[in-house]
Amino acid sequence: MVYPRAPSAHLAAYGRDVTELRVADAAERENLAAFVARAVRLDGQAVVRLRQRDAVPGVLDAWTMTPFEVLATRGVRGEIEPRDVTVSGNELLAALTVAGGERMDPGPSRDLLWHSDLPTSGTWQHVDDLPASVVAEVTERGVEVARDNVGPQGTPPASLLDQPVLTVSNDAFDLKVQLRCLFALSGMGFTGASGEGADAPGEEATGDVVRVSATDSWLRMDARYGAVLRRRHALLPLVF
Repeated sequence: MVYPRAPSAHLAAYGRDVTELRVADAAERENLAAFVARAVRLDGQAVVRLRQRDAVPGVLDAWTMTPFEVLATRGVRGEIEPRDVTVSGNELLAALTVAGGERMDPGPSRDLLWHSDLPTSGTWQHVDDLPASVVAEVTERGVEVARDNVGPQGTPPASLLDQPVLTVSNDAFDLKVQLRCLFALSGMGFTGASGEGADAPGEEATGDVVRVSATDSWLRMDARYGAVLRRRHALLPLVF
């Protein structure tokens, strides 16, 4: 009699591509774990997209979509194979904090759960630097207003999140920063004294300022421990 082989011992035979995350430095693993923990705290079903950065060898970017419909990202020194894969936030967090070691399996691909596009590689134009203390003050005022305007699902209404609360401009751009972007910065722990870890690699340290950059399509806010991004204009729906 022929017995079937155990799937766990023969993953390749069953067509599963093996995903391997390599982060040699323990401090970098802690930085990535802090990012993932924040994402999971905001959304228990969060997924994280790990993408090797072409422009800076040996650095990968972790991406997640926050409940505020704002992308959050953090760069860490490491490698991911395949070079662009989405995994469960909970499984990745377990691999980083429980399994340990510089090589780990972050779990099976969840690529079908990733529904957001990412900015294409290109030139970001620096628009302005905002004092982190001002960003924190405006965010706190927004939190107070949100507490009094919680929607039926326990979240602030879109009309409040869409409110422009800061304006930054230069000769090329006049940008309105929505409250949802500040909530994402704060929720991910990117700005303040409570942020974990070191400055992200491959990027200029922002210190006590939040650097605002833009392209024709995207707004980006870089703080000390990560960045948030949002499309400046909604994509037009396809009409058939």
